[in-house]
Amino acid sequence: MPLSLLLAAALTATTPAAAPATSAPATPAPAPMPTGEALTRQIAENDARLFWAAFEGCDPAALPDLLAPEFRMIHDRGGLSAKDAADMVAGLERQCARRRPGGEQAGYRNRRQIVPGSRIIRAMGDWGALEEASHIFFEWNPAAKRWDMVGGAKYMHLWQWIPAEHRFRLSQSYSYDHAGAEPYPPPGIAGAAAPMK
Repeated sequence: MPLSLLLAAALTATTPAAAPATSAPATPAPAPMPTGEALTRQIAENDARLFWAAFEGCDPAALPDLLAPEFRMIHDRGGLSAKDAADMVAGLERQCARRRPGGEQAGYRNRRQIVPGSRIIRAMGDWGALEEASHIFFEWNPAAKRWDMVGGAKYMHLWQWIPAEHRFRLSQSYSYDHAGAEPYPPPGIAGAAAPMK
């Protein structure tokens, strides 16, 4: 046998087979819904991000990451306030545009604060979680250079666990009992911080 054929046979016998080409990175395996403190922590974090985007941050771009596409919001004063996630984002975009320089509400600022001790989170099987709480609202008073409390309300959020994404998305929002502000700090909350000045 010619030497070149012997070398080729030897190389073929000792060269490892090439690894098959991969077409795409592996997607993470679906995750079980968190429970206990992990559930409470994730819902509280989502709640804070949601209300920061809608109030102080005025950041519509933060909403799509938090909302289920079929999200709906129902409000005791306006009825169906958002028919889906896109409608909610568009509404906040219009609101934030009015606050920018040159807008009809240029310089307007508001903030929201959850009432300490009011939040209740219940797991809804392994589908998601129900969050209930009360909050109060403030508007910036530029003449007095302070935040004035202007009202309060209750809300209920239905958060859907998305196993493939390892996170919750807001599916339904109910906002109700809008009225004058409750006393703050609420009675019975020892050592609660006073509202921001």
